[in-house]
Amino acid sequence: MWLLFFIMGDSMKKVGLVMRKIQYMEAQGPRVFADRLKQICSELGVEIVFISPERHVSGYDWIPGYEHEKGDLVNYDIVLDQIYKENIEHVIYTVSGFTFLKMFIQNSVLFPHSFPDPALTGYEMMKPFYSIVDKAIVQTDFLKREMNRNFGVADVTVIPIGFNEELANTNFDPGQVVDNRILWIGRDEENRRPDLVIEYARQNQDKEVYMVFGGSRYQESMKKYDIPNNVKLQFALTQDEVFALMNTAKVYWNCSKFDTFAMPLTEAMAMGKMVVKPEHPCYGHIRSKHSFSGNEQNWFELVNMAAAVPKKVSLENREYAFEKFSSSVMKQGYKDFFENWLSH
Repeated sequence: MWLLFFIMGDSMKKVGLVMRKIQYMEAQGPRVFADRLKQICSELGVEIVFISPERHVSGYDWIPGYEHEKGDLVNYDIVLDQIYKENIEHVIYTVSGFTFLKMFIQNSVLFPHSFPDPALTGYEMMKPFYSIVDKAIVQTDFLKREMNRNFGVADVTVIPIGFNEELANTNFDPGQVVDNRILWIGRDEENRRPDLVIEYARQNQDKEVYMVFGGSRYQESMKKYDIPNNVKLQFALTQDEVFALMNTAKVYWNCSKFDTFAMPLTEAMAMGKMVVKPEHPCYGHIRSKHSFSGNEQNWFELVNMAAAVPKKVSLENREYAFEKFSSSVMKQGYKDFFENWLSH
């Protein structure tokens, strides 16, 4: 029954994945999601076709005057040309600026890598686009509730971004954990609060703090900070390198203001890290015995408490992650979703 939806002669069913150029360019959450989705869908008999705007974007970001959704709006013809060239009838788009695709492609669904929350830059510009969304896939139950509460979107499916189970198994070695090593993964953006991580390191010279940035461009922007000697900066690591480094850390710390999913948190859970995370409800899916929620008033104490836990790893966190966020869970979620969506 399942294969009937995808057998079209000798070719697989095509689904377009529309993301901004920067999302495809950098080794961060959106690109990891795209690669993971492509791999999983190939196993399901579905070909994911990468589609991105080309006009008014630089090599890594928008250009002045075409920020955020403004850059999306001036690229509809280019995106549609790519979609029509590939004979695509089903589209997943990851930024709200492309909600109008549903006027051209009936089977269009939003998978948001961002959300109009006040903590995020440009959130006011997103809001009008969300008002016309009618179908979405989101990563958490929190986002599903918010989509309905704020924008009246009732047709929402929850599918997590699954971590790479093979990497989480081959890199897992509690004997390599360094007791004083703290790991943070993010961007040099205000809502990610890299300044807090640097200040923590300055006040806690006994700790070794690794800060990992998804894009090489942050090598330049990080020069504006006075970086303590106990901070190690890493840029544009591969997934293999991320998991290898994560295995050696005792604590993984996320101090962002908001995330739609926080993939590194789920990966850290899978690697058995002691996890410190924000108390914002968007992180409600990250919960297990050794996941600790805090805020700017108690971050530093929480990180130190997590580092002092008399265990190298949390098997409870690891078990929870494999149950909730593995690639197997993601694959089953898209299998179930495609069975209905791709039949129309």
